[in-house]
Amino acid sequence: MATSSGTSRRDARLALVAAGVTVVLWASAFVSIRSAGSAYSPGALALGRLLAGGLVLGAISLVRREGWPPRAAWPGIVWSGVLWFGVYMVALNWAEREVDAGTAAMVVNIGPILIALLSSRLLGEGLPRSLLAGMAVSFAGAAVVGVSMSGEGRASVLGVLLCVLAAAGYAAGVVAQKPALRHAGALQVTTFGCLVGAVACLPFAGVLVSELARAPMSATLNMIYLGVFPTALAFTTWAFALARTTAGRMGATTYVVPALVVPMSWLALGEVPGLLTMAGGVLCLAGVAVSRRPSRTVARSAR
Repeated sequence: MATSSGTSRRDARLALVAAGVTVVLWASAFVSIRSAGSAYSPGALALGRLLAGGLVLGAISLVRREGWPPRAAWPGIVWSGVLWFGVYMVALNWAEREVDAGTAAMVVNIGPILIALLSSRLLGEGLPRSLLAGMAVSFAGAAVVGVSMSGEGRASVLGVLLCVLAAAGYAAGVVAQKPALRHAGALQVTTFGCLVGAVACLPFAGVLVSELARAPMSATLNMIYLGVFPTALAFTTWAFALARTTAGRMGATTYVVPALVVPMSWLALGEVPGLLTMAGGVLCLAGVAVSRRPSRTVARSAR
């Protein structure tokens, strides 16, 4: 019993570290998408990112001799690949051309709420009070960050709708991925999900080749960075953590992303955050802390 308890605590710590790596790298993706998006169209950028990530993940999988995932894992891999690696990335790239970063961050952050609702309905995870309270606090923080960063930019209806589509693809992809992790490892699920997403984005191959020929090196390097780190590494650490906790709790963890985007944008793009933005970031972090408090309901669901 003591050994089992110790293993559970170790797994929880490892999952927390993995989730931390994920949110930091996903936050950095917002800066890179903005930079690469000036030279690459939404579909081409998504395909280039997925090809770079797929090459890295494929090479690692071959070295580790991961092999093919079991048949039972494929439905979740395919759905998460199409919806999360495909629809989400294209929609988000497109949305960031139509709305300012603050509006995009605020609207896309309905994703964790959708994850909690879908996982409760489809995976039977339940909605513990700590998760609901943490989500409410973090969503308020994300809204404050979004409003404070929106400045005088005008959000288009199309841009807002694309953000909602991205959030829906993200949420549905996470919920689809969770069952796949019961049958296959995190690396397998991520590798083949990324490859499925790349196949779904192949219609943009001609555009990618055309834009690659005239894009500045900085934009191409940002696209490669997106593939190697926020995709190959961060999606693998996400899957590792997701296999060891509930989808709802992992979704709530991503509320940290807007809080991290603020200092990253400050350093990389020269955008100095105001006091209201910093206050929103603190709320995001506080909400995640609340959502990750131990809960008997969550513990039963995680089993």
